[in-house]
Amino acid sequence: MAQTSTSNLQSRHNTTFISAKNHDPTTLQAFRQNNAFPVPAPQSAPRLKPSLIRPIPSKSTSTSTSTSSHAPAPTIGPYTQRALFPSTTTSTQHPYLSLSHPTYGLPPRLVSNLRSLGIASIYGWQASCLRGHGMLSGETNLVYTAPTGGGKSLVADVVMFKRVLEGRKALLVLPYVALVQEKLRWLRAAVEGVERGENEGDGMQGSQGSQRFRAVKAWERKGLRVAGFFGGSQTREGWADIDIAVCTIEKANALVNMAVEGKREGEIGVVVMDEMHMVDDMHRGYLLELMATKLLVLGGVQIVGMSATLRNTRELGNWLGGKYLESKYKPVPLEEFLVCDLNIYPVLVKEGIEGERAGAKVEILKEPVRMIDNSKESALCTTLENAVVSLAVETAQAGYGALVFCGSRAKCQTTADTIAQAMPTADEVGHEIMEKRHEVVATLRWLAMIPVDDALARTVPYGVAFHHAGLTTQERDAVAEAYGQGALKVIVATCSLAAGINLPARRVILHSARMGREMVGPAMLRQMRGRAGRKGKDEVGESYVCCRREDLEDVEELIAADLPPITSSLVPEKRGIKRALLEVIATDLAVSPEAIRDYITRTLLYHTTRLDNLQQMVDDAIDYLTGNCLIGWNAIDEIWAPTRLGSAIVAAGVSPSDGLLMHSELERALKSFVLDGDLHVFYLFSPYTPSSLGPIDWREFMARLERLDQSGERAMQLVGVSPGLVMRRTNSSVEGERLEDMPEEQIAKMLPYYRLYAALQLRDICNEVPLPNVAKAYNTTRGYLQSLLLSSQSVAGSAISFCTRMGWGMLAASLKHMCDRLLAGARADVLELARIPFVKSRTARILWENKYQNLRDVAEAHIEQLVDVLVLAQPSKNKTMGGNEEKYREKMRERAQIMMSWAARAWNKEREADVMDIDL
Repeated sequence: MAQTSTSNLQSRHNTTFISAKNHDPTTLQAFRQNNAFPVPAPQSAPRLKPSLIRPIPSKSTSTSTSTSSHAPAPTIGPYTQRALFPSTTTSTQHPYLSLSHPTYGLPPRLVSNLRSLGIASIYGWQASCLRGHGMLSGETNLVYTAPTGGGKSLVADVVMFKRVLEGRKALLVLPYVALVQEKLRWLRAAVEGVERGENEGDGMQGSQGSQRFRAVKAWERKGLRVAGFFGGSQTREGWADIDIAVCTIEKANALVNMAVEGKREGEIGVVVMDEMHMVDDMHRGYLLELMATKLLVLGGVQIVGMSATLRNTRELGNWLGGKYLESKYKPVPLEEFLVCDLNIYPVLVKEGIEGERAGAKVEILKEPVRMIDNSKESALCTTLENAVVSLAVETAQAGYGALVFCGSRAKCQTTADTIAQAMPTADEVGHEIMEKRHEVVATLRWLAMIPVDDALARTVPYGVAFHHAGLTTQERDAVAEAYGQGALKVIVATCSLAAGINLPARRVILHSARMGREMVGPAMLRQMRGRAGRKGKDEVGESYVCCRREDLEDVEELIAADLPPITSSLVPEKRGIKRALLEVIATDLAVSPEAIRDYITRTLLYHTTRLDNLQQMVDDAIDYLTGNCLIGWNAIDEIWAPTRLGSAIVAAGVSPSDGLLMHSELERALKSFVLDGDLHVFYLFSPYTPSSLGPIDWREFMARLERLDQSGERAMQLVGVSPGLVMRRTNSSVEGERLEDMPEEQIAKMLPYYRLYAALQLRDICNEVPLPNVAKAYNTTRGYLQSLLLSSQSVAGSAISFCTRMGWGMLAASLKHMCDRLLAGARADVLELARIPFVKSRTARILWENKYQNLRDVAEAHIEQLVDVLVLAQPSKNKTMGGNEEKYREKMRERAQIMMSWAARAWNKEREADVMDIDL
């Protein structure tokens, strides 16, 4: 019989660390046969010896960690969790749990695709939710919450599929680019080969649904189209070209504005807001609220909101005028533990009625169930480090995956390094596993064409990697994929990435509960612990919060803390109401005083905040908009109307304050544009948001300013940067200070300096200086530079839209040319090549130098010669790394074939367009 988490891991741990002669050979053989990623018995001692974690059979006399009830520790026995959590009902027991049931009306191809993606049936709560009145027909809005891994997304997915099969459009809103990209891939796989007009609901023989067909003309039959919209994405599809749009918050709001302005809002069938708790985010939450409020005013659009960390679902459901649902079901149940002074204490949670812990009784038992041995290793001298490393290694030795969260990037890397030193060596894990890990390191040669991070290359061979924003997107993707395939056993990530990654693990370990100096919040804690337990791989998930003795009281309060309620972001301190009013006026959605009052009554602010000065807030926002010439009063029609400037700001998709700054700088550029250099335009593309700008190395900044040519000096003077201030900062001890941490009045003064520093980085990248070289020169990370590029591409798009709406066509054309360079990260002469898949700036330059200078050259290339050029484009550092060379060339051959096919199609389209122009 299988054991539950703690005892199971302990027995497996002993199998690994105690001599094989102490074990029954049949038991050891069964262990190896029954695990997906077996670990051979050690042949030599690890470089660091991790501490054993021992069960405590009787009551411990250790110091109490809580003043709560003195209930005895639970008995850890076979299937303890399964006794508390019944197994999932299957579709054979209840037909409604099959997505082929006619109730759901899904085409057989779609049902088949979902089955191939691992969704053979749905859970009872999902079926109840979907079968609720008006859900599948699109008449009812819904807000719901369920634990991470509980199947939240599938409910919204089915609703989206229903709307697009009817011929309407769906918007899925996600907070982070990484989540957008991941969901984009999943949805494209789900709808592959699915066409509007297929017969619906014929998955069950003899059902009425098998006779239902949707009448559609032959020319209307076409596959469903899924497109991604996020900062820096090169999506060329327009509103008419998509069925499902997967968007970041900013892009979703812009798409809704475009639909309203173009009188096409009736085409939107459903808008899904994933991670709905972001509504009260300080920086971006107001965009979700104003978008949802616009949809409520429009009517006829189904709104679905979901999150694992919602407490006040009833209030949110009332705001959207729909239903609310709270599910506690998690297919893989979770065990929670607190670790202090090497003792492991169970945390018992009895769920309340509302919210994940609202009204719940949380009890940290005083008797530990296990204890970690003290370590003689200097690297494990602290109890906190010893506990984290021991728990992670124990998990990996048992054949499972562990996810460790740390409070900073630096701590991620040092912790990963320490865990790697305690993991089994190459001789101990066997050739097959080591081959997979060497392939992980080599993967970046095939995909990213940049050198692998040194620290990452050092830990990956031991099955350990770190995952934080300092890594490039390619590195993070490679790490996540290798972890999912089992080549990596331990991932160490920053707490801030908990909501932006989908890396489920058997065991989640918190290396203290601090992010910097501050404790993480209850919502972030639940995001992290919710990653524990993988459906189909684990019987149970485990969460361990490790802390120091001095933090124990704060950690106990955090574990027992309730989730905060979601509140409005339109309050004055979050400044969202100004943008909200500008957008509804500019899109002609609410222009009269009465319509504006009606709009305000539909906001979350109105439903959750009883402010006596609500009308005063509206009046103050109107005064701000009129005072800055963004709107004006039409006395004849007695309505508010946007000015050209106000309309341009809405078209640019920026806030009124950022829009006014953009207007000031672009208007100045109209009068004094530095045309004989590129620094000025890269400054115009640099982010306005302080959180998007990294710290300045003032000495490097000063050195760069001293080397500027005449055009660069004019640009510096034009944007208001004083070398004297930079020199004073260089001579002071101010280093590593982030703009977002400064007082608000100082932010306005220092913003040009941080933006010009970013512009210098962007210019180097677009002049084809290798990304690692730029990172080293500016004392930053490659991950930050990629993020800066992404943010700048978004600003560039906004600036071009702004100029177009203002009627500044020549300036828009100039910015468009430089925007293409920004997207490619290359000089102008290779922009055509940079359009080809897999071709980045370095590859484009190598192709150009080897006489592949346009689409036709690539389309007509000999494949082996093209492979030789692609190999030449690899950084020399990667060429020295391990990996099968023939396998590597085969990867390059696959890439070359895709490049040649894409170039041929693009070249043929251009030739056809040229012929049509000649005929005309």
